[in-house]
Amino acid sequence: MVLNFVMSSIGYFEFFVAIFCFLVFWALGDRSGAPWNWPFLGMFPSLIFHVNRIHERCFEVFSRSGGTFLLKGPWFTNMDILGTIDPENVHYIMSANFANFPKGEEFKKIFDVLGDGIFNSDLDLWKEQRKYARSLITHQRFYNCLVKASWDKIENGLVPVLEIVARENRIVDLQDVFQRFTFDTTCLLITGYDPGCLSIEFPCVPFSKAMDEAEEVLFIRHLLPKSVRKLQQWLGIGDEAKLTRAWHVLDQVISKYISMKREELSNIATKSKEDEEGGCYDLLTSYMLDDGLNFDDKFLRDTTLNLMIAGRDTTSSGLTWFIWLVVTHPEVEKRIMEELMAIISLRSSSSKPRIFNTSELKNATYLHASLCESLRLYPPVPFQHKTPLEPDVLPSGHHVHPKMRVVFSLYAMGRMESIWGKDCLEFKPERWITERGTIRHEPSYKFLAFNAGPRTCLGKEVAFTQMKAVAASIIHNYQVEVIKGHKVFPNVSIILYMQHGFKARIKKRWT
Repeated sequence: MVLNFVMSSIGYFEFFVAIFCFLVFWALGDRSGAPWNWPFLGMFPSLIFHVNRIHERCFEVFSRSGGTFLLKGPWFTNMDILGTIDPENVHYIMSANFANFPKGEEFKKIFDVLGDGIFNSDLDLWKEQRKYARSLITHQRFYNCLVKASWDKIENGLVPVLEIVARENRIVDLQDVFQRFTFDTTCLLITGYDPGCLSIEFPCVPFSKAMDEAEEVLFIRHLLPKSVRKLQQWLGIGDEAKLTRAWHVLDQVISKYISMKREELSNIATKSKEDEEGGCYDLLTSYMLDDGLNFDDKFLRDTTLNLMIAGRDTTSSGLTWFIWLVVTHPEVEKRIMEELMAIISLRSSSSKPRIFNTSELKNATYLHASLCESLRLYPPVPFQHKTPLEPDVLPSGHHVHPKMRVVFSLYAMGRMESIWGKDCLEFKPERWITERGTIRHEPSYKFLAFNAGPRTCLGKEVAFTQMKAVAASIIHNYQVEVIKGHKVFPNVSIILYMQHGFKARIKKRWT
């Protein structure tokens, strides 16, 4: 995969120059393991060589550099990157001096497929979008939708699939199952339509596949000079051609949903924005029914795509790593099961799988702590990217300027002894529980899984609600056995998934 990416992106000559330089560095270079800064190429050869293990490489470099490191890009490319996992720097950038560290124009160019959505926008446009999205997501009617959609999809989608897989002793990719689950529920919450992605037939869903391909290319864009991207776009080759195809699919499907929703609402003359508290509105309906704002199709397209990525990818990634960590740590699995058994008091004699509702799981402290611990070690969005508007000096003393990117590695941050202590590499939910038995609050500039400062994730409670419901239903009802020899390591994308999926067998706990 890396070889194909490199060949299509920079050509054979440059590739072999990079490899030659790396081999020279390996034999004669810096024995500390830090990337070597070569004339003309900068640290690019080391970056390319380690791209398949970029997350672990970040951890290694930050561990040796004290938490902040300047990665020099090729000459004349403006690709210098200041990487930092220093909590003081993170707090300064994300909160204390937030105004000087927007996403920036370079970020918007890299993530152009997202349009002017909430993840790409800055300043007043971002403030207005966030304010409006917050009012919808925190409304009772959206919460009603969330609870109903999650329950229905667990009962009529997830459980039937797992029952058949268990009965037939099949090997199943749980990562794929979770992606399908969150894709269906996210579509329901945002558009009101269920694509039926989660079923035992495991149908091919072009929209979901296009999202995966787009995210891979968006990550690769961070590693390439702008000139290479433009050349690929002009020639219609390589990763840029792949993104163009994926972009077309995304636009086509979202346009269909918008048209369907407009037609649906036009046929309901009595529909009113002032819905009763017990009602249930999807977000697209709420946006369209606001006559005072009159959002056009482009705004609706950008908003839908941004929310789809947020809802599908982060939650499914979180569930994948969480279930894997729990089933590979029997002592944690046992404690969660005991907590769930205490919630229902006695196990029903019925062989029907037990589904937990939202109110039952509100006091599942150990389950919540375990999810936080999983997100610490495997954050769904492993990198954050900022660009300063004006030259600045970070608390660590490092200088930054508008032609420099500032990147946080959340993956490395969750593994730093200086931040989390000597047991930082352990999966230890107990670190999140206070002496009083409540969830310990960790500052967001230390635990960055849900962002920090003014851009703190609006969907944090939505994610926890869904993850708890799915996790409880699986852990209580089924035994998950990881396939022997299955290799588990992170992929190379803007979303942290398992490179080869999560292959497992499912067995029923109760018969």
